[in-house]
Amino acid sequence: MSSTTSRRPGYGRMAAVGLLGLATVLAGCDRDASVEGAPPSATGTTGGASTSAPANAAPSPSLARFYTQKLKWEDCQDGAKCAGLTVPIDYAKPAAGTVQVAVLKQEATGDKKGSLVVNPGGPGGSGVDYAASADFVVSGKVRKAYDVVGFDPRGVQRSAPITCLDDQQLDSYLGADPSPDDQAEQAQTMKNAKGFGDACKTKAGPLLGHVSTVEAAKDMDVLRAALGETWLDYLGKSYGTFLGSTYADQFPTRVGKFVLDGVVAPDLTNTEMNRGQAEGFERATAAYVKDCVAGGNCPLGSSQEAGQQKIRDFLKQVDAKPIPVSGDANVSKLTEGWASMGIAAAMYDQGSWGVLTSALRSAFGGDGTALMKLANTYAERDSGGSYSGNIMQAINAVNCLDRDSSSDPAAYAKDQASFVKTAPTWGPMLAWGTAICGEWPVKATGAPKKVTAAGSDPILVLGTTRDPATPYEWSQRLASMLQNGRLITYDGDGHTAYRRSNSCVDNAVDNYLLDGKDPGKSLKC
Repeated sequence: MSSTTSRRPGYGRMAAVGLLGLATVLAGCDRDASVEGAPPSATGTTGGASTSAPANAAPSPSLARFYTQKLKWEDCQDGAKCAGLTVPIDYAKPAAGTVQVAVLKQEATGDKKGSLVVNPGGPGGSGVDYAASADFVVSGKVRKAYDVVGFDPRGVQRSAPITCLDDQQLDSYLGADPSPDDQAEQAQTMKNAKGFGDACKTKAGPLLGHVSTVEAAKDMDVLRAALGETWLDYLGKSYGTFLGSTYADQFPTRVGKFVLDGVVAPDLTNTEMNRGQAEGFERATAAYVKDCVAGGNCPLGSSQEAGQQKIRDFLKQVDAKPIPVSGDANVSKLTEGWASMGIAAAMYDQGSWGVLTSALRSAFGGDGTALMKLANTYAERDSGGSYSGNIMQAINAVNCLDRDSSSDPAAYAKDQASFVKTAPTWGPMLAWGTAICGEWPVKATGAPKKVTAAGSDPILVLGTTRDPATPYEWSQRLASMLQNGRLITYDGDGHTAYRRSNSCVDNAVDNYLLDGKDPGKSLKC
């Protein structure tokens, strides 16, 4: 992930956001819009949010102790403040056990207007690390006015992290064939998926059944109260938009300033999600190849069509015969799994296109080292074979609770045959993006759902026209679904829009967060 934007959507085996391949599934949606009792009204600042206060119903006795807790802030990294938020493992049985959610706050540099909670995506991305980089996440004006607050959702990194495989096992899983070509390979793909799920069942404990997006959204409302805010002001990117829309659906009258950037529409089926990502990455790859060819001396050839075909041919070649990687403690060969992950990593930010061109030039010459380094950035892995977080594992646990998936390989093979027509490069692998959930050991608790957030204040929805991981059409879909959605369109490349060098987008978001300025139903940048 770059310093200014979320790198993952959290979907599909490919997008680390489903992590490319790589890892899994696309995120699911809020199935249950109710909570056990209404949360208590918080005292303190409004965060510059709504002008009309929500109903102040008393909390149920079983949840009151969570909503009335006081955060104990302590100094931590780089001048920030850190605390632990206590939440129930199971909101239906709040007395049955708790989990500590790690929270970090970068205090406002000027007169505080409120608290802005941020999430970078995933699922499995660290909100703590994201908030620690607040100077890059939001503008200087917003930093002056808001405490920027991030949390690691339950099951992620510092919040009772779910870890199913050790580093070497995860290397093998991520490097496996992402695009099975025959029934034998399809069976192996399902076997790998089952092995991953069985390992999680053995090692993760009871929390494995309680890391859904619905539950994370409920945690976010407990955090709002603990921060002393009546309304929640929020910036979510990629999967963070799904978390945000899920919150808005459960607590519409507690929605303050909401910015959802790079959208995962909550009513998408698994097939729609996998197809959308395949076509999104195909569109982004076409833009990359066109740029490479136009620049001259492109290792992909002299035309866009030929360049895209060369990438496809290369992936088939390394599927049949992986190429050497040097300097990595555990990975000695670049497989199709690692190669596709490396290419996908560069699609998230056009600033990485030059790095990808150089890496492909080396790979075409038989050296996969540079492309493996790109894959490492995607997986949050270093050349020593260590993973800095658990996103490549938590993503599966969250996604597979959020939506059910088929256990029949024939269903994915059928999608594969269909996807290749519109996404010949990425369709063969992303068709299998949700296969792991078909073998998951815990039954899904969520399902696709339309979200209107009726009664909320305006919600800003941002979409980038050539976003690979969260296609622009998904932003259009959510903006039209929300009762008070506002669509900001960024005509550009890469994943997400805010703080990616476009002043039209940045000014609209800043004016909304700082002054409540409504950009109108549709703004094009």
